Amino acid sequence: MVSEVLLSVKNQAIHRFGRRFPGLDAPHPALSRTIAPREAEFFNLSAGDVLSFRPFEPSSSPKLAAFAQNGEPALKSLGLSANSALAPSEFASQRFIDWIAGNGGRASDEIVAFRMPSLPEPFIVKAEQPCTVWIVNAVTAENLLNIGGVGRILVELKKANTALPLLPPPLGDVRDEFTVPKASAHAYELCKGEVVQIIDIEGQQCSDFLAFRADALHSGREKMIDSTVTRTFVGGAYPMPGLFDKFLDSDIRPLLKLMQDTVGRHDTFALACTARGYEERGFPGHVNCSDNISNELAPYGVKRRAAWPAINFFFNSWINHTDNRLRSEEAWSRPGDYVALQAMDDLVCVSTACPDDIDPINGWNPTDIHVRIYKPQAPIRRAVAYREKEDNVLAISQESPFHARTSVLTQQFQPARDLWLPVSFPSVGTIGEYWACRNAVTLQDMSGLRKFDIIGPDAETLLQRAMTRDVAKLAVWRGTYSLICDDQGTVIDDGTLFRIGPDLFRWCCGSEESGRALSRLANREGLQVRITALGGAMPNLALQGPNSRDLLREIVFTQPHVPALDDMKWFGATMARLRDRDGAPFMLTRSGYTGELGYEIFCDRSNALEIWDALIEAGNGHDIQPMGNAALDILRIEAGLMAAGTEFTSAVDAFEAGLGFAVDLRKSDFVGKPALERNAASQRRLLKGLVLDTDEVATHGQHVFAGERPVGVVTSATRSPFLECGIAMARLSVEHADSGTELEIGQMDGRMKRLSAKVVDIPFVDPQRKRARS
Repeated sequence: MVSEVLLSVKNQAIHRFGRRFPGLDAPHPALSRTIAPREAEFFNLSAGDVLSFRPFEPSSSPKLAAFAQNGEPALKSLGLSANSALAPSEFASQRFIDWIAGNGGRASDEIVAFRMPSLPEPFIVKAEQPCTVWIVNAVTAENLLNIGGVGRILVELKKANTALPLLPPPLGDVRDEFTVPKASAHAYELCKGEVVQIIDIEGQQCSDFLAFRADALHSGREKMIDSTVTRTFVGGAYPMPGLFDKFLDSDIRPLLKLMQDTVGRHDTFALACTARGYEERGFPGHVNCSDNISNELAPYGVKRRAAWPAINFFFNSWINHTDNRLRSEEAWSRPGDYVALQAMDDLVCVSTACPDDIDPINGWNPTDIHVRIYKPQAPIRRAVAYREKEDNVLAISQESPFHARTSVLTQQFQPARDLWLPVSFPSVGTIGEYWACRNAVTLQDMSGLRKFDIIGPDAETLLQRAMTRDVAKLAVWRGTYSLICDDQGTVIDDGTLFRIGPDLFRWCCGSEESGRALSRLANREGLQVRITALGGAMPNLALQGPNSRDLLREIVFTQPHVPALDDMKWFGATMARLRDRDGAPFMLTRSGYTGELGYEIFCDRSNALEIWDALIEAGNGHDIQPMGNAALDILRIEAGLMAAGTEFTSAVDAFEAGLGFAVDLRKSDFVGKPALERNAASQRRLLKGLVLDTDEVATHGQHVFAGERPVGVVTSATRSPFLECGIAMARLSVEHADSGTELEIGQMDGRMKRLSAKVVDIPFVDPQRKRARS
């Protein structure tokens, strides 16, 4: 029998037990998308559906184009009249152009559009007839590079028919779809090449998944996903799109390829819930996933089992390192989260909507699961979820504007915030890339870097309050490495601040938290300033190595009113063009993350490939090599450059992170100064280097010992090709931080194995940074 749900009404469960994520208590939540400058998104609307537009920055003024089912313009379906035109040059338009061509639209240089008024408050439209609406955050490439363009907007769709589940837009051409009601299961077949999308409709609902090879079932053999084999061969508990993306059977044959995942945490350790599991806890007769799975698989000749090993999507479980026990908690999934997998063979699959209502795993209240099956020819790219914060709008990882060039050179990519970026290039490998940067020149896609434009009469005032450096001393076309700290002196973010006008700054950093911190401070102090997050609108490249300047001399053109290439000192900046005054524009800075002479190039998406090609062509005479993130990590550790999540974390102040050189305590005031002044006078831990007497590499988080006593912790480590041994950065107690001190890095609980090391100053290579200044 099907048990009664512990609390049948979702809001009752929320009221009694609370929720981890704000906003999930709505009975029918809106579908939201964030649109960055020069980006576009579309929504399929039914009659009565409502779109609302909310600005992150008041300067936003997006354009809207609408199309009927026959591809004809349909602004009147929204009660709007054309007041503008939409030109492909105003945004990254290839997806829009492809959509127009594939949906009966007429290709033209300009599309009739409605330009919304500047958005100081939400703007709302309602569909009177079915239509497809494209929202474009339009800005020209020239304006983006020179004046910061416009800000991001948040678009929310609310459906008129709330009886239907609010599902994410289809990923491709749907062959079949169905809903798995709560506390039930459904078996289905997949053909080779088809993609199945398993959707958590309301959030925090687990779904067991099994897949069998169809040819084996036909011959009386059960060959299904084997979680142990899968974990062993992908090298991780959670397979993810990219290098480690397969689910395999006991014959080590891949059954499915993971294409997209918006959650990133799924159980691969334990069984689907069983009758015995409920019986032992006082609930005999409780419906369970294992019995539901057996019932669904019976028509396929699968032998019944009391307990099924399954991949449990959306189930948040882990093994606690302190006691080695399996733990679980509410799922991480939000409404509309999903997993998409491509069949690599003909398969028989089963999906459940877990009935567990006596644990937190389904938010105490089981709900439905929706399944879509896509035809094999549907092009579905690999992607993972990215959220700026835990409760922020979901973004799916994108391909970098340089992907068309890097993807023909390597298949080794990993997520970098919301982008796929190369790890290594097999033609020369990580060590080859490293030496190319040391001895010649390398080109690297660094588009995951975050960029913010800070504009207005109070821009300097805001940055002087927020930054640890003295911004008043920063000249136009100059940059400085700086920090943003909180009131405790903890580093929120680090980056490079460039002044490109008297009241115009560009902050290139690692995290969106910078933008939030600047916005909070500006609002609190009532400053006249605009903070614009450029999102993916300004991709960038790092050209690093001793030959980088000679290469740029062949292709860089600058006007007389900005610094010339040979006049740029360390942390200088300029506006340049390819070859002549009519070439593609880009911002050029003398900066980098390698410790070598190097430059960074910031451009518009539409010019990305042209600039990449020009650099590679000119670089052929300078032994250029593309470089990935693996080689960069070696270089930055040798150069003693700190990274978020390793050297500086939420519990570490700027001095303990080794970033005291970027803190100017002579400034009159900045956020975190009082705390940093106190900490500077009584510093207990220092960031130092360790040189090992072995090639073995330590691991982040391992303890450093003086005899039997732990005296520090490893923050980053690698094998140094330059020094030909293992090296590490470590946070050490001041009593054991003198250079030359002999210490040990503990492995195997710090007791069974030790790596001998000597304390040294950092950087490990080129301590005066002469190479970068050359």
